[in-house]
Amino acid sequence: MEPIRICEIVTAVGGALWKGNPNAEVTSVSTNSRELEPGALFVPIVGEKVDAHRFIPMALDTGAAACFTQQEPEEGFKYLDGAVIRVGDTQKALQEFAAWYRKRFTLPVVGVTGSVGKSSTKEMIAAALSQGKRVHKTAGNYNSQIGLPLTVFGLDHTHEIAVIEMGMSNFGEMERLSAIASPTSAVVTNIGISHIEQLKTQENIRAEKLHIADTIGEQGALYLNGDDPMLQQLRESYTGKIVWYGMESDCDYRAVNIDTVKDCTRFELHAPFGAHKIMIPALGLHNVSNALAAIAVAYDQGLTLDDIRCGLLTYEGLAMRQQIHELDKITVIDDSYNASPDSIKSGIGVLMAVKSTGKKIAVLADMLELGERSAQAHLELGAYAAASGVDAVLTVGREAEKIAEGAAEESRKILVKACGTNDEAFAELEKILNDGDCVLVKGSRGMHTDEIVQKLLTKYQ
Repeated sequence: MEPIRICEIVTAVGGALWKGNPNAEVTSVSTNSRELEPGALFVPIVGEKVDAHRFIPMALDTGAAACFTQQEPEEGFKYLDGAVIRVGDTQKALQEFAAWYRKRFTLPVVGVTGSVGKSSTKEMIAAALSQGKRVHKTAGNYNSQIGLPLTVFGLDHTHEIAVIEMGMSNFGEMERLSAIASPTSAVVTNIGISHIEQLKTQENIRAEKLHIADTIGEQGALYLNGDDPMLQQLRESYTGKIVWYGMESDCDYRAVNIDTVKDCTRFELHAPFGAHKIMIPALGLHNVSNALAAIAVAYDQGLTLDDIRCGLLTYEGLAMRQQIHELDKITVIDDSYNASPDSIKSGIGVLMAVKSTGKKIAVLADMLELGERSAQAHLELGAYAAASGVDAVLTVGREAEKIAEGAAEESRKILVKACGTNDEAFAELEKILNDGDCVLVKGSRGMHTDEIVQKLLTKYQ
């Protein structure tokens, strides 16, 4: 973050300076009182369980340059160093300050959203751009109403482009994120049924996600996955510039002749500038799709294909997102970060693509936030897993029992076991594991299936 005077912050958020030097500078922003750097602005968020206003004295006492507060400041604050800025709502003030800060920069901003694959696509785009530009990108999962503003504060004038992941789970959230990040172009990976419990229909999900294009204007492009049926419907209705990517024949950027070599995928790119060979250090058709989006974005940003190729080879997957661990006797695919029907299908695709001499085992836990569609979605996923050729399906959780049911109905040849807990699933896994086996572990974040992964890594490392 570049230094900002406190008086500028007060103006940006429509606040009032209760105490402190208006000309002092803030050099970072944090919502975590335990991670404050000297010169930081501390933003106390009122959460469901904890009101962070109680940490204001500690923040000021440990070197914060300033803090927001939506509560009446305590008299004792006067005797602490640092400024105190009164605001109506600390989270809203954080967002308003981030939007103001974003407008200090004229660089291109690529927004990335979708029901599945936001993070991996963001990483792929950043990798493709990295050989020709200085890139700022979203760190981890800082893509939310609080996380995205913190991502924006990472910008400085050494950056030439930003790739910002934008996540939403309810009405109005993407509109706010777009107002903060002001993307100049945007990528939508797909429209699935994640968060359908809140948003009710896929049409609503699509409408909300398309707010990512609110700020791109006539000069900006919307990069859409041409293999997604819900996005394909925009061919007739969207009036702005669309660049299509995918496997379908009518895509501007298309992949054909796809094959795998060890832990890499090769394909032939058909693009407006011709046909070319591409390799990426990742498995699965979804990663080919991510690479197509990255190539399209990077080429439009002026990079050469040679630079894009080199950039893609630097791609590294994120923790708990299809990380492949080749252990002493088995292979583990850690995809435990989160789960939805589409992302589990992608995980199964990677499981089947990994070269192994033994069984292919899928350990799948509950998919959460699917509302009234939950039972059918889990049942259909079980059938999909069995039809894909896996040798065994172990499930964790009550909802995932339907995965086991669907798999058993689809095929009598595979081993199916429904488990109640992660410990039970690991115990069942130990009974069937042999040398050469490959295990996929995946479930919604609330199911904590990373516990199974850690047990596997500990025992078989």
